[in-house]
Amino acid sequence: MPVLSSRVDTTSETYRNNRTGQLAAIAALDEQLELARAGGGAKYAQRHRDRGRLLARERIELLVDRDAPLLELSSLAAWGTEFPVGASIVTCIGVVSGVECVLIAHDPTVRGGAMNPYTLRKTLRALEIARRNRLPVINLVESGGADLPTQSDLFVNAGKIFHDLTDLSARGIATVALVFGNSTAGGAYVPGMCDYSVLVDRQAKVFLGGPPLVKMATGEDADDESLGGADMHARVSGVADYFAVDELDCIRIGRQIVADLDWHKLGPGPRGPVEEPLYDPDELLGIVSADFRVPFDPREVIARVVDGSRFSEYKPRYGTSLVTGWTSIHGYPVGILANERGVLFSEEAKKASEFILLANQSDTPLIFLQNTTGYMVGTQYEQGGIIKDGSKMINAVTNSLVPHITVNVAASFGAGNYGMSGRAYDPRLMFSWANAKLAVMGAQQLAGVLSIVGKASAEASGREFDAEADEQRRRAVEAQIERESHSFFVSARLYDDGVIDPRDTRSVLGMALSAAHSGPVEGRRGFGVFRM
Repeated sequence: MPVLSSRVDTTSETYRNNRTGQLAAIAALDEQLELARAGGGAKYAQRHRDRGRLLARERIELLVDRDAPLLELSSLAAWGTEFPVGASIVTCIGVVSGVECVLIAHDPTVRGGAMNPYTLRKTLRALEIARRNRLPVINLVESGGADLPTQSDLFVNAGKIFHDLTDLSARGIATVALVFGNSTAGGAYVPGMCDYSVLVDRQAKVFLGGPPLVKMATGEDADDESLGGADMHARVSGVADYFAVDELDCIRIGRQIVADLDWHKLGPGPRGPVEEPLYDPDELLGIVSADFRVPFDPREVIARVVDGSRFSEYKPRYGTSLVTGWTSIHGYPVGILANERGVLFSEEAKKASEFILLANQSDTPLIFLQNTTGYMVGTQYEQGGIIKDGSKMINAVTNSLVPHITVNVAASFGAGNYGMSGRAYDPRLMFSWANAKLAVMGAQQLAGVLSIVGKASAEASGREFDAEADEQRRRAVEAQIERESHSFFVSARLYDDGVIDPRDTRSVLGMALSAAHSGPVEGRRGFGVFRM
């Protein structure tokens, strides 16, 4: 397979400016990730420890295999909202007893681990990832239930947690509940609906109604232990499959449960040699433009991500603003689609469609590196059939069955987001670089469109056009779209699975591919009608 050559000049002013912009974005990301890791803060973390309990991330660290990779998901959930960054829960893909699992851990230092609307979104996305990739689920439970003031945004959709847990079980995907503390009200159904449940003595409290509610509803005086303690559930109710004497014992039992699953991946393992790229991934910071409107060569990105910087390009002279080709990442064969100049013309759409069909014929996963401003507009292109050609590409993406993994490396605007396997097209996993933007179009373009529409409306109705008011609206719209297209804003709403440092792209893709191969990797042989 051909080896990519690099033409990056690390001494150029462009490279240095790009690097400065990327480092600033990464510094802002690191600051927010630190807030997420801090949970409820030092005061509440110490209070939790004083009760003899481990923190959520400490439980995860002890549960997963030593030195195994860990891929945290949705770390910026709830960023910019009234709720804490991270949404009071930790979700990740980690290796437990040699098996890749989805881990869902409540953080009791944040409002007792109570679930807010973003906690719900994050939990449901983690369960979806488990289902799509056939990964066992381990719930590390300690939650006071719903954040009651937000119940109107929670109650109806929260039932899907129980739906998804039982659906996973029906599919033969194991679910485990390790209960370290409160699991009350609706949360009591988590251990009830998991295949395996482990309760910690004198800590686990699993009941539909606590002592105050029971007293109010029935007049009965009851205590926590008789209502929902580990000993009672292990000896009397049968809700507990395993009785743990303490948290470490609970984690030990959890690891043993996973070991006893005798879990096997259904997809093929890595096929080729795993070689580091020939070029330093640190150089990615200077390659991708700080301004998304300035194009860059995606081959320079590919050369720093794939095995041995090897890349067999498909149709290199046709549809040149989209780069397509075959390679491998951590030994897993993949096809890559990467935007070069942002705009997708008819040639690029047809090229992408053919490439996706070929990937499905050979059962090869696809990596989408997004940097698109959308499909080309204008009389020439509309008459040339851009709608039907873009429809072919979106048809192919929609009906493709091989795993898709998407990374927004710069910009993802308009229907180009759909054609490049955006969130609505169910990629197995999707990530964004810290500098990335996502919106219906760029801020200046959107504000300009609204201004043109306003002028046309004034002329059509015979009104005088207020240029000063238009300029104020224009500035306000630009500011709004800049804010809402920011990678943190996008990730906060779970439109991706996390914002990453560009230098971690190869590792993230390797972990994502390994997880996707837990299930079958098979392409579609029959597609829908392509408008010719």
